[in-house]
Amino acid sequence: MNPTVGIAVILTVLQAAHCQMIKDLSACLLGQNLRVDCRYENKTDNPLTYEFSITKDNRKHVIHSTISVSENIYRSRSNVTMHKNLVCLHLQSFTTSDEGIYTCELRITNDYTGNQIRNITVIKDKLEKCAGFSLLIQNTSWLLLLLLSLPLLQAVDFVSL
Repeated sequence: MNPTVGIAVILTVLQAAHCQMIKDLSACLLGQNLRVDCRYENKTDNPLTYEFSITKDNRKHVIHSTISVSENIYRSRSNVTMHKNLVCLHLQSFTTSDEGIYTCELRITNDYTGNQIRNITVIKDKLEKCAGFSLLIQNTSWLLLLLLSLPLLQAVDFVSL
C-alpha cells in the first residue's frame, strides 16, 4: 500500500472515532415554553441525527426525534432548531406534568463510538428563565454581535502602557 494512502486511511479512522461529544445539556423557561439546549462538539461534516425524550414513571417518552417516532402527545407541541454545535428542543405549554428526566441523544453517521447521551432533571419550579443574551447568541451571527459591540468598545478608555 502506498504510504500516503495508508496515512490518509489512518487519519480518517481516527477522525471518525471521535466525531461528536455532548458538552452541555441545559434547560430554561421561555415564557410558558421549555427550551432544552444540547451543545456538542463536532469534528466532521457527517449528518447528525438526534432524539429528545423524557423519562417519567420509569417510562421513556420520545418528544422529538430523527432517530425514532415521536409520541403523539408531544408531536404538536414540540419542535427542534439546529445551530452550529447546538440542538434546541422547544416544548410549548410546559406544565408540571411535563417534569421528568430529559435526555438528548446524538448520533453522527459513520461515528463508531456510538451514540452520545446526556440527561437533565427538569422541574418547573426550579427552572430559570432563558437569558436574553443567550437567545441573541443563538439566533444572531457572531459578526453581527461584533458589529453591535463596537460602540461599547469605543466607549472604553484604554490606557497606554
